[in-house]
Amino acid sequence: MIKTTQSAVSRELARNSSKKGYRHKQAQAKHAKRRHDASSAPKKMSPDLIAKIEHMLREDQFSPDQISGRLKLTNGISISHESIYQHILKDKKNGGDLYKNLRRSGKKYNKRGSKMAGRGLIPNRVGIEHRPMEVEQKIRVGDFEADTIIGSMHRGALLSIVDRKTKLTLLRLLPNTKAQNVAREMIDALAPIKTFTHTITTDNGKEFAQHQSVAGNLGVQCFFANPYHAWERGLNENTNGLVRQYLPKKCDFSKLNSEQVFMVQQKLNNRPRKSLEYRTPNEEFLRLTGLSQNYALRC
Repeated sequence: MIKTTQSAVSRELARNSSKKGYRHKQAQAKHAKRRHDASSAPKKMSPDLIAKIEHMLREDQFSPDQISGRLKLTNGISISHESIYQHILKDKKNGGDLYKNLRRSGKKYNKRGSKMAGRGLIPNRVGIEHRPMEVEQKIRVGDFEADTIIGSMHRGALLSIVDRKTKLTLLRLLPNTKAQNVAREMIDALAPIKTFTHTITTDNGKEFAQHQSVAGNLGVQCFFANPYHAWERGLNENTNGLVRQYLPKKCDFSKLNSEQVFMVQQKLNNRPRKSLEYRTPNEEFLRLTGLSQNYALRC
């Protein structure tokens, strides 16, 4: 005998019956689907939570996924990235501009292609195939990827250096991409953490032609990716995309100063990453090296 009311039985039959009548397995499947749909539906957000989300989106340029992960890690708040996207889309439909703070803002992303590969001739070049296996495995701090980012109309440039393990990013302002300037700034950027620096991997641009000077001053090994293989420095390519969120292609780098570039660097290093379980590169770098916060900030 079923211990339930007649009305409950009627509701169950009405909700889960098909043309062939009531079947237990199909009824259970329908019930599971309704629960899943309910759990994935956008949650109603309080004004305080909305304000927090919009601040992280506008001021920190965090992605919805990063906001979701960081809120759970630091505030114990569970909200899906999809709910945050839905809030952004609703805001856009109402004439808002939250969507403009998304990394791509709905624009197509053109990857840096083969036209930039194989540039220049590198004396005593050592290919990536000779790089130690532990670099590929990302098991230690201090294996860096480096690249240059060019300003609008080729006015000024940035040197971008990122650690494969912690995602820590170092940025340096360049007047141009002459090899001696790039080598000088790379040495200056990595000197404070020289103890933890092992390798540097770059593309084949002639701006990295003085790699032997870098290797000698820092006591590291320098390696070069294969032409037309941008994915071999995928982290660097991705990081450059993040830099462009703060300094878009129309930006004239010759008008920037070092303090402005440092602020972008800190924005990136205080941005939570899913691959770091939503810790920031600064937090992860300090955790693994045991350095103090003040020491890291001088990088």
